[in-house]
Amino acid sequence: MQKNNNFPFTPAHELEKLIRQKEISPLELTELYLQRIEDIDTHLGSFAHIAADSAIKDAHLKTEILSNTKDTQELPPFFGIPTAIKDLYSVKGMPTAYGNGFIQNNIADFDSGIVTKIKKAGMIILGKTTTSELGSLPYIDESPNLRASRNPYNLEYTSGGSSGGAAAAVAGGLIPVVHGSDGGGSVRGPAFCCGLVGLKPSRGRISNAPVGDYLAGMATHGCLSRSVMDSAILLDILSGYTIGDPYWLESPPEGFAHLVTKNPPSLKIAFAREIVPFGKADDCLQQQVRDTVDIFADMGHQVTETCPDFSGIVEPFKIIWQGSMAQGDFPNTILNPMNRWLRETAPSLREYLDAIHRMQVISRQIVAFFADFDVLILPTYLQPPIKVGEWASLSSEITLNNIINWIAPCPPFNATGQPAIALPTSFTDSGLPIGIQIVGKPKDEITLLQLAYQLEQIKQWQKYRPAMVGI
Repeated sequence: MQKNNNFPFTPAHELEKLIRQKEISPLELTELYLQRIEDIDTHLGSFAHIAADSAIKDAHLKTEILSNTKDTQELPPFFGIPTAIKDLYSVKGMPTAYGNGFIQNNIADFDSGIVTKIKKAGMIILGKTTTSELGSLPYIDESPNLRASRNPYNLEYTSGGSSGGAAAAVAGGLIPVVHGSDGGGSVRGPAFCCGLVGLKPSRGRISNAPVGDYLAGMATHGCLSRSVMDSAILLDILSGYTIGDPYWLESPPEGFAHLVTKNPPSLKIAFAREIVPFGKADDCLQQQVRDTVDIFADMGHQVTETCPDFSGIVEPFKIIWQGSMAQGDFPNTILNPMNRWLRETAPSLREYLDAIHRMQVISRQIVAFFADFDVLILPTYLQPPIKVGEWASLSSEITLNNIINWIAPCPPFNATGQPAIALPTSFTDSGLPIGIQIVGKPKDEITLLQLAYQLEQIKQWQKYRPAMVGI
């Protein structure tokens, strides 16, 4: 492989073509990314565990398979592409610490379902990405035995959470594409903070095997990438029924990646720059929504400024989310103060079940809004990324209120189970990435991906480069 400084920031589907053409090898790519992790991740804090030895061994095997394959089109999608797994999920032989600094020696003896699918696709796992403890917070601050995960565009700011390490790794050029999970914005928020594409699929699109659901069905696996095509390909890899799933969706026979470049018909697009009951987004985020809507209107889509009222979803979502913190065998003594407080003030069983009932009723009302519209465009968050440790001195109660008011546009669609995608569209005056969120009808990732691909051709965000990591 000739030295190419653009490789770390090249979308995965372009790297895949070079692998199939035998212009680069899985081993060369793996060595490139592992070197960048060694050089850069001390600043970013995106990896909880680096599995260099097993990655190199796997890369040698994939390179040998490639060299012995005459028709490389027979290889699975993303064959030989390096990636990583969020540290809420298990990779056999690697630690699974759930973002907790005290259980780093908890070595998994099985693969989570998504890991099985990633391995089957021939992807090479470089390690585990950092997450907020138990995946509970939308940022990853310093905690005992753990570093904060920082934004590659400005190290003083967060990369988001809970998939913040995954986002920082892709944005920093340490891996080309990565899995994340989203129970209230945990894929979309990090994508927003780090200038990436962040796809939260529909409920039931990706199996949670070997477990059932989580957060009353609100949490799902998702994709973080530099390009819409990369997320579509990873969605194809991760999608599909696993025996015993409590709910599931059939994937399109031709696959999402095959459909993503096709132009959608003229769509009915709703948009809003403020949401009830939280009010308006920051001016710079309102402007991103307006600019995006103008682009789509010029394409011939019909746009209308309107939005559902999310007032009724806030309290039941908070109760369910807080109640989930009571799960698990972790003693309170090893949890961070915020998670301890969430446990100590957790709702009763009656309150929890009542919240699920209310959330499902209100979710029907929100989904009914989409009878008249194909998609809804909103700010991803209501304010730009916060600094690392910005809320560290605040009480847990005040911090929770700040979180709710920051991430407000994301959780309603975990409640409804609808697909949503965060897209990077610009930067703040201080150079931090910002963007918008597009929400689709239930089960309709295809329209979301096609519309996002249209916008990508104009915005060209796959060319974004954070200055601190260079090229």
